[in-house]
Amino acid sequence: MAARLAYSALASSVCRSTVRTGPAAATSRISSLQQPGRRVLRPAFVPVRWHSAPPKGKVYQFQDMQQFSGSPSSDRILVDVREPSEYKDGYIPGAINIPIKSQPDAIFLPEDEFEDRFGFSKPDPEKEVVFYCKSGVRSSAAAQLAKQHGYKDVAEYRGSWLDWQKNGGEAKKP
Repeated sequence: MAARLAYSALASSVCRSTVRTGPAAATSRISSLQQPGRRVLRPAFVPVRWHSAPPKGKVYQFQDMQQFSGSPSSDRILVDVREPSEYKDGYIPGAINIPIKSQPDAIFLPEDEFEDRFGFSKPDPEKEVVFYCKSGVRSSAAAQLAKQHGYKDVAEYRGSWLDWQKNGGEAKKP
């Protein structure tokens, strides 16, 4: 039953950011531990966060991103899709900011309009474009949009900013 629920949620055209494993009430089940003189309750299951769709391009890990930021390549563009306020708090060195939430049409803009809006050139569709955000959800959506718009070499850093910070990655500020 749980596998069927997960499959139907992933297969549907509706974007789902979470899918619960087990029956719908799995997260509300409580198991108990008996201790002398008192009863302690704890959740029996912990909800699991799933991405709304499997990646259609490459997926990079922390070590890859650390290498990319340490030795930038003109053939690769790192794109932070968080909002400008999040970007100002810190970003992966070498990344540009194209916020997907407030500027969802950015990747579809003609080059001149893109440059007027953002102040830098639109990423070249022939280069590798690596997307990241805070936790990997917005970056997955951005990667899918880029693929739809003709970008051929699209990648994701699914661990994103939270993984970068957790692993002690260098943070740049504008």
